[in-house]
Amino acid sequence: MAVAGRLNVRWAGGSHSGQAYCSPAPRRCGRAALHCPNLNEGFRLGAVNVYRRCCRPGCGRPAVATLIYAYADSTAVVGPLAPAPDPHAWDLCERHSAHITAPVGWELVRVEHVELDDDAVDAGDDDDDENTDITALAAAVREAGRVTTGLVETGQDPIEYSAEKDFNNPDTSNHPVHRTKRVEEQIAAHKAARRSHLRIVPDPEGGE
Repeated sequence: MAVAGRLNVRWAGGSHSGQAYCSPAPRRCGRAALHCPNLNEGFRLGAVNVYRRCCRPGCGRPAVATLIYAYADSTAVVGPLAPAPDPHAWDLCERHSAHITAPVGWELVRVEHVELDDDAVDAGDDDDDENTDITALAAAVREAGRVTTGLVETGQDPIEYSAEKDFNNPDTSNHPVHRTKRVEEQIAAHKAARRSHLRIVPDPEGGE
């Protein structure tokens, strides 16, 4: 029976009692010769360029920005690419980061640069550098969202909620589901108010 291709059989350790492994003979593809690496040593992937890709479906472009949702402030923030992947964030390419929009009733904030606080960085612990960067980005996201949405005014203390406040109340909750519904109801009421000056006039009876 004919077998396609050739296999070079070698014995590990030079002993016939050892385990054998097979590697395909070198073959040429166009002008470049492709050599199979030694399977006993494993594949070397040091030359492979691994980069994070955009999380949008069908997009394989390199990620250049990170999208984070500040749910407490109903704010979506697009900032610099986080040093490490975060399961609660979304990496975006240049095209999608420029055209991203916020959900209905939310506000979109763009953070071009994040400055790290020297007091928050431990100079003697290099393992926490990435965690420090992520923490600083998250803090900048939250601060930018709170200031932009008007929850905090510059130079003043944050708003303190009363202990009786119900954050699950759909009439006052800032959760995107409840807030989106309220915004849609406000838009519908506004459109109805604009048409309130119109009324139906019945046809006159017994016209001439």
